[in-house]
Amino acid sequence: MAEKDYQLYGTKVLNLKTQEIGLLICIWKNQFADKTVDFATCVDKTGIRYNIELDNIRVFEDDFEK
Repeated sequence: MAEKDYQLYGTKVLNLKTQEIGLLICIWKNQFADKTVDFATCVDKTGIRYNIELDNIRVFEDDFEK
């Protein structure tokens, strides 16, 4: 079982594949046969949980909160 890091729990992120905003739950390492890839578990606005490569999400900064 992969060790999960919850330090960024609740961070608002932009899914670069779907262009939708979601919340980050945790970060973990996915071990493939020849390499290790950083993954994130996120939840979308409808409450559906999904796993995505860390390279395919970005922190979302809302200008209205500033």
